[in-house]
Parts: sequence; structure tokens; C-alpha cells
Amino acid sequence: MLRRLVAGLAAIVLVAEAAVLVLVHIVLGRTTANQSMSIAGSDPDVMSKATYAMGAGMGAFLVLCAVLAAVTALRDRAPGRFARVALISAAVTHAVLGILAVGLVGWAAFTTLMLILCLLVLILTLYPAAGRQGGEGDGGGPVEDAPPPPPFGELKPTSP
Repeated sequence: MLRRLVAGLAAIVLVAEAAVLVLVHIVLGRTTANQSMSIAGSDPDVMSKATYAMGAGMGAFLVLCAVLAAVTALRDRAPGRFARVALISAAVTHAVLGILAVGLVGWAAFTTLMLILCLLVLILTLYPAAGRQGGEGDGGGPVEDAPPPPPFGELKPTSP
């Protein structure tokens, strides 16, 4: 029950974050275009269009992650390989943005990004990876400990 709740909550939060980021990039793009801002002689039109494109790209990525989290919540199964990679990359992105946000924006933005990071990490840890035994609801038994493989290049006795 907790797994589905976390995945569903993460999907809702990611959609809200995508909407906020797209809105922020629209405002930044319009401001850049209206003020004819330029950095080191760059074309202001290119800068405003790049800002729009970045906002659309970030929004689309977050909506994709939200869809993957919602599908995980509805199926109550571990996300597949592609979904895990997308959710891991979203988690890493939130960690890096959180580090930057604490210095540039403040502690409220840092806290928000870290809460979203926690939701993403919880999705990844509450659902075991595909192919792994054990876990609640996936039909597998407990994971048995296997001895570690011998180190590479280890000498073995030749006589009994």
C-alpha cells in the first residue's frame, strides 16, 4: 500500500513541478525577448527561443517521469529498465539542482527539491529491480546469501 501511495504522490508532484518549470521558462523567455538581453553578444531571439526549448524539454522529461511513476503505482510492479533509468536520472538531476538551489535561490527551493528526490528514491527502493527475488507482492521467496566469488588471480592449491 505504501509503495503505491509513494509512486502516485510522486507522479502528482512531478506534474506540478513540470507545470511550474514550464511557466518559469516562459516568463524568462519573454523577459529576455522584451528586454533584448544579450550575453557576450549572443542574439536575444536565440536566447529566448533556447529558454522556451529548455522549459519544454524539462517539462516533457518530468511529465514522462510522472507517467512512469503513475504506471508503477497502477500496476504495483517494479518499473522496467527504461523507467528505472529515467527515474534515476531524474533523481540525480534533482540532487544536483538542489545543491545549486541552496546557494542561488534559498533553503525553501532546496527543501522542495530534496523532498522530490526522496520520493523518487523511495520509488526505486520500495520496488525491487526486475529479476531480483524477494520483496512483497512479486511472488519470489527470500533472497538467499551466496558466497562471494573468489578474487581474480587467486592461487588455488593443486594437491589435496
